[in-house]
Amino acid sequence: MRILFILEYYYPHIGGVETFFQTLIEKLDTEGHEVTVFTNRYDAKLSAQEFMGNNITIIRKRYYNRYLFTFFAWWSALRYARKSDLIHTTSYNAAIPAWIAAKLTGTKSIITFHERWGKLWYQLPWMSYPAKVLHFSFEWMITKLSFDKYVGVSDYTKNALLDSGISEQRVTRIYNGINYEGWPEHKGSSSDQPYTFLYFGRVGYAKGMDLLLKAYQQLLEKREDHQLILVVPSEDTPLLRKVKQLIKDYKLERHLIIKHDLLYSDLLEEIAQADAVVIPSYSEGFCFAAAETMAIGTPIISSGQGALNEVVSGQHIEAVSLDAVDLMTAMHEALEGRWVETELKRFQLSETISAYQELYKEIL
Repeated sequence: MRILFILEYYYPHIGGVETFFQTLIEKLDTEGHEVTVFTNRYDAKLSAQEFMGNNITIIRKRYYNRYLFTFFAWWSALRYARKSDLIHTTSYNAAIPAWIAAKLTGTKSIITFHERWGKLWYQLPWMSYPAKVLHFSFEWMITKLSFDKYVGVSDYTKNALLDSGISEQRVTRIYNGINYEGWPEHKGSSSDQPYTFLYFGRVGYAKGMDLLLKAYQQLLEKREDHQLILVVPSEDTPLLRKVKQLIKDYKLERHLIIKHDLLYSDLLEEIAQADAVVIPSYSEGFCFAAAETMAIGTPIISSGQGALNEVVSGQHIEAVSLDAVDLMTAMHEALEGRWVETELKRFQLSETISAYQELYKEIL
């Protein structure tokens, strides 16, 4: 098969979605398929064209920001769509250029939805009402673009797509998968360190950072024998500035450490050395952070929203509701060792890749 991936970001951009697509693409390459990746050249130092593996071609075009990529990338992508049997894209910003290129060339198309928020957009913090309306409308528009197949990465996301009006024949669920080889084992904090809570990942609108910092302030009023580590990107975004301002407002500096841009191996060690990972999200379509934490064996404190109660397993505590007080209560229970333990779920990358290959064959 000749498969064109149209993606907003790709390797070496770091993220769970990027890592997943890189692994899928490399596996398709080893099995003899011809793969082209069309993506944003987000860093001018990256090559405009790069060849990898046996038959992978990476095309990077400079669009300066994600919105220009959304509305103008289709023109350049047409050239590669004409030579492809199938286009695979992902929500959100790559969906429009992929759909236009597919329609203009008559190429079959698949979109993987990693999350669908619907009316949740109107509940998110730090976003103006006009921005909420625009993001809600943009997501709604993508669900109406008539791709040949929509993939939800969890039952929660699949059901959200069905609720948006997409026919059941065009929606399937394929869990995201990870490679379970080479993970460190959970150690917990050393004897000379306080109990360590860890948050890692993007500083996004739905990630619940406002809830986490408020909950942590309240926890410090009960006891101080712990610390919170945030591992987040260093990019100076408005959201990161809001997080830093909340840290000052809540006077958390003495008990909180921020780390930026860790190597992936160093991030895994941070997860292994934490006593608990906190995932306070307003919603998750799947949550790579949870799957990676579970692979290491570190306990999880979860908001339980979206697909979290579907994905999280092993030692964990789920907040009763999406509320800073309930999140604080869950963190306090963790300090006291009152974990719930369920059978550990595993999301094997090999099963994910096999499911996508079967879907490709079905469409073609």
